[in-house]
Amino acid sequence: MKRTVCRTARSAVSILMLLVFFVPVYWMLLTAVKTMGQCYQTPPAFWVSNPAWDNFTRAFEAIPFRNMLKNSLIVTAGTLLCQCVTVIPAAYAFARMRFRGEKLLFGAVLATMMIPAQLIFLPVFLLFSQAGLINSYISLIIPHGTSAFAIFMLRQTFRQVPDELLEAARLDKAGQWKIITRIMLPLARPTLLTLCLLTLVTTWSDYFWPFVMTTNNDVRTLSVGVSMLRIVDGGVDYPLPFLWNRWSGRCTG
Repeated sequence: MKRTVCRTARSAVSILMLLVFFVPVYWMLLTAVKTMGQCYQTPPAFWVSNPAWDNFTRAFEAIPFRNMLKNSLIVTAGTLLCQCVTVIPAAYAFARMRFRGEKLLFGAVLATMMIPAQLIFLPVFLLFSQAGLINSYISLIIPHGTSAFAIFMLRQTFRQVPDELLEAARLDKAGQWKIITRIMLPLARPTLLTLCLLTLVTTWSDYFWPFVMTTNNDVRTLSVGVSMLRIVDGGVDYPLPFLWNRWSGRCTG
């Protein structure tokens, strides 16, 4: 009897959690096929008998979707590549090498995590502007080309690798590059995958930096395209933003 009650309670909690996560997604999909009148209907309708499929056509025509999708892919892939090139060697150096000023330098790296982008975007913007790099992929990728959080996480993972394993590799005349690629990275695969996923989600849904560093649609990403769906008088054509949120990862406010 006790086992049956526990199983029933567990099933009820699972169903409740499923609803908590499913209902917002369902509401987003439903709003994407509503008309403007149905969006403002009171009480709200939880089912649409005649879906407005032309919302999809209007959404694709409202902004340069293909160009913005390409830009989002390029910026995300470029950021991931830059972070791999900078984060892995830095994490290995802080974890396994001893040099003068190591703790001070690592503390400075961690201190950058406390500086918000809104505080430094103006000097960065002026720097890229003077270099003629505004409205370029470089201005969207380079500022996020490394991550203090990723360096910290990967350093902690590298420090957990036994010293005996590295000493055995050095006895076999393995260099630093081979130690990193053959020993460190395979053992740190879960951490690497987690950091790549976090970087992918953060970069793909980032709105502030692509908006600040661009003045036209040449290199703007999908997250900026969502804000372009606002009506001239300040209102929002709600079906279109809800449709585009599935691509950009942004939330409609």
